[in-house]
Amino acid sequence: MSEVHEQDRAAGGGAARPTMRDALVEAAFGLFSERGFEQTTIDDIVSLAGVGRRSFFRYFPSKEAVVFPDHDGCLADMTAFLAAADPAGDPVEQVCDAARLVLRMYAGNPAFSVGRYRLTKQVPTLRIHELSVVWRYERTLAGHLRTRYAARSDGALRADVIAAAVVAAHNYALRSWLRSGGEGDVGAAVDEALQLVVDTWGDGADGGAGPASQDDEVVVMVARRGTPMWRVVQGVEAALEG
Repeated sequence: MSEVHEQDRAAGGGAARPTMRDALVEAAFGLFSERGFEQTTIDDIVSLAGVGRRSFFRYFPSKEAVVFPDHDGCLADMTAFLAAADPAGDPVEQVCDAARLVLRMYAGNPAFSVGRYRLTKQVPTLRIHELSVVWRYERTLAGHLRTRYAARSDGALRADVIAAAVVAAHNYALRSWLRSGGEGDVGAAVDEALQLVVDTWGDGADGGAGPASQDDEVVVMVARRGTPMWRVVQGVEAALEG
């Protein structure tokens, strides 16, 4: 059995002990709070956690990655959720529901999420890493939408625009909650933001994929320059009544 599995097993029938991943994250954030991110080394983290450097790199490719320990799992959940989505369902509602998986991850541990947000605001390299994480979520949403809109001439454009809108709406509400220190109903705030995306782009929205109805037809009238306005109005009225 590997070193990781040996140390991740509970030491008996009592309460489950933290996993090595959890121990590394806890050690890292404790040191970041005490010394600062830049001043903390990977050697410092593994020493406090009581493991070796090899163990650290089994879980995290870099010091930046330890600040975002839950995103890989959340991205995998999102991918699986979209793969299982009903092909007949509204794709915009589906990607909005997928974004709520990210919200659930943040809201599940408010203290950690707020602490990470504050740390990320202070460290430029972490902001860059966070952008790469957000981009992976956006590409996953866009991939689902591109598949659903493959028959449309504007399918790729539509997919990318909607995916970006979902991420922007979700992050607007989420970051407002994080800035407040985790106060308020973040679920309701995210629901409101995502509903705007559904109302704008969903199957039931104006400008959706369906063809225009007869009531939406456009009437074009051609008149010679100098035609009296009363005659132009008369012609429009006749066309609308026809």
